[in-house]
Order: sequence, then C-alpha cells, then structure tokens
Amino acid sequence: MNIAIVGATGKVGGKFIEVLHERNICADQFFLYASAKSAGKKIKIFGKEVEVLELKEENIVGKKIDYALFSCGGELSKKFVPKFVELGAVVIDNSSAWRMNKDVPLVVPEVNREDIFKHKGIISNPNCSTIQAVLPLKALDIKFGIKRVVFSTYQSVSGAGQKGVDDLKNGIKGEKPKKFLYPIFSNIIPHIDIFEKNGYTKEESKMIQETQKILHKKNLKITATAVRVPVFDCHSESVNVELKKSFRMSEIKKCLSQFENIVVMDDIEKNLYPMPLFCRECDEVFVGRIRRDFSCKNAINMWIVADNIRKGAATNAIQILQELIKKDDKKLAK
Repeated sequence: MNIAIVGATGKVGGKFIEVLHERNICADQFFLYASAKSAGKKIKIFGKEVEVLELKEENIVGKKIDYALFSCGGELSKKFVPKFVELGAVVIDNSSAWRMNKDVPLVVPEVNREDIFKHKGIISNPNCSTIQAVLPLKALDIKFGIKRVVFSTYQSVSGAGQKGVDDLKNGIKGEKPKKFLYPIFSNIIPHIDIFEKNGYTKEESKMIQETQKILHKKNLKITATAVRVPVFDCHSESVNVELKKSFRMSEIKKCLSQFENIVVMDDIEKNLYPMPLFCRECDEVFVGRIRRDFSCKNAINMWIVADNIRKGAATNAIQILQELIKKDDKKLAK
C-alpha cells in the first residue's frame, strides 16, 4: 500500500502525518508533494526521511499510489485530483473543489460512513465547521427528526491557514493584517470567504449546502452566520435546532452522549462547558450549554467546539482512509 500526501508541508498536511503516526497507518511507500518552494525538504515518517516532491505531472506518473490525501487548495485540487485518479489512486480531498459534485461523496464517517464506498475515485472532506456540526445533528435526527437549524460560528484564525495565524500573532505586536481585511487581534470579523449576491458569505452557504448533502436532506431548512474570532485553534458554534418530536432534556443529553465521538461537557453547576482550551488537539466533538429554546416548540440550543485542524480536517480524512483500507483488507483476505 502506497500513500501520497499532497500539501505535505502545510498545516493540514503536517497534521495528516501526525495522525497517521498516532493511528499507526504505515504505508510501504509515502510520496509527499508540495509547491516548488518546498520541494527538496525532507520529512520523517515512521523513522524514514522522505523527500518532498514538487506537485507536477512528471512527479506523479509512474508511481503506484493507492490513496492520496489532498490539502492544497481548490484550484490545485481541480487540476491534480483527476490525474491521481486516472493513475489508480483513491483521493480524499480537503478543499471545497469537489464537495457539491453529485458524483463525489461528502463524508463524515460517524454520520454517513456508508457513502464512502459510493466513490468514483474521489471522496470529499467537508468544511471544518460543517464536520463538527453534523455529528450532534445526526444524533438528534435519528431519534427526534430535525426540522430547522440555525448556525452561528466563532471560527479560529487557523481556519484561514498559516497566514491567518500570522495575522493574529503580528496583530498582537501592532502590525497591520496581511490575510484579513481588518485586524483580527481584539476584533471580530463577520466575514469568512467572499460575499455572494444573496448577502451570505460563501462559508455560510457551504455550511448550509454541505449539511443538507451529508444528512441526505436537501430540503432541510438551515441558515448560518460565520464569524472569525481572535482565537488560534478550534472552531466554536452556537447551534439552534428545531426538532419534529417532543422531548425531555434528559433524552437529548443521553442521545448526544451515546453518539460516536461526541463528548457531552455540560455541567453548569461546575461551570463546565466546551472551550478551545479543553478541545485543542482532540479528535472528538464537544457539546455543552444544552438547553431548551423556550421561544420555539420542540427546539434546543447547543454549544459545539472541535479542533478544526484535527477533526475538522486531518482526522476526518484519515478516518475515511481507515475505512477504505479496512474494506480493501477484507477483499484481500477472501
């Protein structure tokens, strides 16, 4: 088994390698790709120094790659993902390039694991904010049915890549921003990605459309507001959900706590609730401040926090990879 990592020197690419080590997913060969600027660098994987190759066709052809993990931006994904697929690889792509393509599964394994195996060579990793939101939504939908969702996100600067992190670091020192339109230090920016004609940002539209696709509910009523906050890591979300069935709060908490990879952190007597402080470097989705919305029949509010680079990107992709490997291993065993 050979694995390629495209965008290996980036923030998510580095986390791919870290999570592969943690989960002991060792390939016969690793092929690492990045820009010409990073070509020639060496990265240690499972004790071996692997040289980073420039992402170009001549460095792909002739290499037997079974799986490719992509995190290199939408335009490069559009150009190079099909080339990897043509050469026989299954690609798990972290960009937005393929997410809404009807032939490409958009997957969060805890939520729609079965969609992984419907791929035609490409599987898409959802937006980081969408990933953490759909776990509790799926848990609630199974038992109570979901009628309407209101997302309000509080997204860390790492979601904008290293340049976003640098803007916050440099802003603390009084320097002008280079990534964001406005200073992010001591500020909140209600603008992520570009504005669309309907007044929503592209980030907000992604959350709406991706949630509908992952849950297989194209008519689910959803609205969203996405906001950048001066926090280095972990995205936080306030989510209001209107349910179809009546419920007791004890049932809601039990339903969430029993769902795969959800941690309910909700003890107001001890002032315990999810925060980036607790959730950094974790693979689980943390849910707290769970309470009834008294303004609407059968509705609740939740506060959801997760590490956007791990569960929101690298870990989710590698969970998908594990499912693919598991199925291929079963085939070989027969």
